[in-house]
Amino acid sequence: MASVKGGAIQKAQEQKSVAAQQQRTIKDLIVSMEGQIAKALPSVLTPERFTRMVLTALSTNPTLRECTPASFLGAMMQAAQLGVEPNTPLGQAYLIPYKNHGTMECQFQLGYKGLLDLAYRSGEVVIIQAHEVYENDEFAYEFGLEPKLKHIPTTGKRGAVTHYYAMFKTKSGGYGFHVMGRDEVEDFAKKYSFAYQKGYSTPWITNFDEMAKKTVLKACLKYAPIKTEFARTLSADETIKTSIAADMVSEADETDYIDAEAVEVEDTPAEDAPKPNKFMGAGKDVPDNVDPETGEIK
Repeated sequence: MASVKGGAIQKAQEQKSVAAQQQRTIKDLIVSMEGQIAKALPSVLTPERFTRMVLTALSTNPTLRECTPASFLGAMMQAAQLGVEPNTPLGQAYLIPYKNHGTMECQFQLGYKGLLDLAYRSGEVVIIQAHEVYENDEFAYEFGLEPKLKHIPTTGKRGAVTHYYAMFKTKSGGYGFHVMGRDEVEDFAKKYSFAYQKGYSTPWITNFDEMAKKTVLKACLKYAPIKTEFARTLSADETIKTSIAADMVSEADETDYIDAEAVEVEDTPAEDAPKPNKFMGAGKDVPDNVDPETGEIK
């Protein structure tokens, strides 16, 4: 009996050691890739701030530490190249643990505010908004050759949310809008987010209204006369990528289905960020085109 108990304790200690080593490996990779991160980031974000946010996400969310280093770095570099802050109260983007083909991997998801920011940065739109509609608001819309949209929020008690809508207006004068009912949005979340079905803590649970506005905004932008480059940017949403490239959008999405926890974290400095050094136990989990000594893309 003693030997069986001792074996179980030893196995648990070994598993804990492996998890700690993998976390150190990911942290080491992140720190060593600061040069690549700096090259990828637009001027709206500094490398130091971005690296701190990523390390904070890693140290705060235990499930993220179980993700393969390759997928975590892929999600990180997508956020870097798009210039959006991951896992902060701004809600621009999320690094989400995702059960993919039986392996815990990290999925990149754009948030509603990240989508708005990217749309404005594209230089193609002058107005882009999404709103909730409450049962006591005055709300009406029409489709056809002369589409109309009217929303006057009540000044009193607004009641429950009944609809979400998004609208855009381009520099050239083009415009459009899209409307979804509350039930329609919930059906969408149940269909496309396995984590929402299971009741895990995803942005659909913690920020339903923000995710609903993102959903209706993406649907609205399908009709917008936007350039191919911005359309490609939208395709980066909700993807898993395990290769590092100068253009992450062009890399293949490896997402299968969601089965894990998404956690938003406060924007606070990460504790004890390690100094760059050799990676322990990195092995096959490091992307093939990344030098494990320097973090440089080969």
